[in-house]
Formats: sequence, C-alpha cells, structure tokens
Amino acid sequence: MNRQPDMRQLMKQAQQMQAQLAAAQAELAQKEFVGSAGGGMVTATVTGAQELVGITISSEVVDPEDIEMLEALVLAAVRQGFDAAAAAASEELGGLTGGLDLGGILG
Repeated sequence: MNRQPDMRQLMKQAQQMQAQLAAAQAELAQKEFVGSAGGGMVTATVTGAQELVGITISSEVVDPEDIEMLEALVLAAVRQGFDAAAAAASEELGGLTGGLDLGGILG
C-alpha cells in the first residue's frame, strides 16, 4: 500500500527546518573568526556573516620599502578569516539541511 505523504506534516517540518536554519545563521553571524599571516604579525577578524570587522598589523611588518609584502600578508590573513567562517558555516548549517542542495544560499 502506497501512502501519500501528509502535505501538512511536510509543510510543518519545512517550517521547523527553516526556523532552525534562521536561528543557526543568526548565531553564526555573531561569531568572529580570525585569520593570520606572517606568524601572526597580521590578523584579520571576520564574522560568520562574512563581514570584515578588524585588521591588526604589527609595526614590525611595516616596511615602507616593501608595501607589496604587507599587502600580501593582509590579503592572506583576510582570506584565512573568511575561509574559517565559511568552514564553520558549512559545518554548523550543513547538518540542518541534511545535505539538501539549497542553491548556494549558505555561502
């Protein structure tokens, strides 16, 4: 005997999953992730909402004759921060979606 799924039950489950996902996204947005480069001489802080909120540069790495190195270190630290935030989002939100393809809305 083939039973049709109860549409009301499916809708209720979808709404619950949506509420859980929204709560997890809000919680993740409040978290901060730090990327660093140059042995910690340059750090970048980003939120789980993929917002850059801070850069710290040690005076030891500031060389007016080598701006390119400083730029590379800042870029590396920022990328590492964003990578950490994206990994946390994938880990935390991925379990809620049960592996569903949500068309890239998680990142």
